[in-house]
Amino acid sequence: MKRPGPVLIRRPHFDTDERPFIVIWEVTRACDLACAHCRAEAIPWRDPEELTTEEGKDLLAQIAAFGPPAPLLVLTGGDPVKRPDLLDLVAHAASLRLPVALSPSATPLLTPRVIQDLRRSGAVALSLSVDGASAEVHDAFRGIPGVFDRTLEAWDAARACGLKVQINTTVTRSTMWDLPGIAGLVRERGAMTWSVFFLVPVGRGAHLAQLDPQECEDVLHFLCDVGSVISVKTTEGHHYRRVVLQRAAASRRGVPPERAFTLGPTYWALRRGLGPWPVDAAQRRSPMDVNAGRGFVFISHTGTVHPSGFLPLPAGTVRREPLARIYRSSPLFRDLRDPAKLKGRCGACEFASVCGGSRSRAFASTGDPLAEDPLCSYVPGTFPVPGLAAPGES
Repeated sequence: MKRPGPVLIRRPHFDTDERPFIVIWEVTRACDLACAHCRAEAIPWRDPEELTTEEGKDLLAQIAAFGPPAPLLVLTGGDPVKRPDLLDLVAHAASLRLPVALSPSATPLLTPRVIQDLRRSGAVALSLSVDGASAEVHDAFRGIPGVFDRTLEAWDAARACGLKVQINTTVTRSTMWDLPGIAGLVRERGAMTWSVFFLVPVGRGAHLAQLDPQECEDVLHFLCDVGSVISVKTTEGHHYRRVVLQRAAASRRGVPPERAFTLGPTYWALRRGLGPWPVDAAQRRSPMDVNAGRGFVFISHTGTVHPSGFLPLPAGTVRREPLARIYRSSPLFRDLRDPAKLKGRCGACEFASVCGGSRSRAFASTGDPLAEDPLCSYVPGTFPVPGLAAPGES
């Protein structure tokens, strides 16, 4: 009997029309950093219109009501550590059996003691940002000296107390050349996942230089190589799932990537920077098929509900309407969950059901969240492998 191959694209084991896989709650926009790409355009002071502690606990109960299994809850900001009730919120979420992760900023507030307290309160994971392989690059991007060293200290402290660690990296023209070095750091120091974020031009990030589509394609192929050793996922780079499927199809036919695909100079430069790295092993972690409004929901610090933190269109507010109703019934969310409503190349693409493109980047670039993703270089129908777009094809 033939053994089944690996699942290339994972999907939630439930209907994402009815419930999200992941919920992001921006508990505050206050932050003491001045990051060049900040979506929230954070400032050091908290907004008096933030959800209160009691409103927050009610929101947590609504999130828990989606389960079981409960959605993954990520508390982000700004810097969530700026909220004095953070430990109380984490403990309450844990009491509701919500898996709680946090995405704090590496400021002097993020001490080893705070990280230990978060773990004792019930947090299971911490995500930390590393946007350069050196203090010079990372600190320049984050706008404050000393952030790189504090990030490494927080990384060590989180692992020491049993928290899973995810490393987040934003890719821009100025940071992409550090990707090999960051991959090396992740491999050396250990992390649950390396999440590579492809810049959406919103907030302060609107002024940064983005990759062009071929550079993006090169980075995605580089990440496929890296993924043979460490767990890689992408944020707002949903066409990574297409590349994973294409690479697997080519591999099954014995065709190496350099013959099957047009790999540009960016790919080869990144590969040289990576040095010796095994590329024949199976990926350690298949990408998850979720997208804005489709398995993913974002709640702002004031309670407005969005398909993504990078897609500023509001679908409602939890101060007036239950989260579940907004997620399930909002016309915006329902449109985003229907691949037949995608336009341009995304609408014509055979990979639409497992990719769908970045709805956030489409909106930032055109004002239409259903438009094609301008960062994708793929021309629909040009990779001649029948059935390739089937979700989870092995």
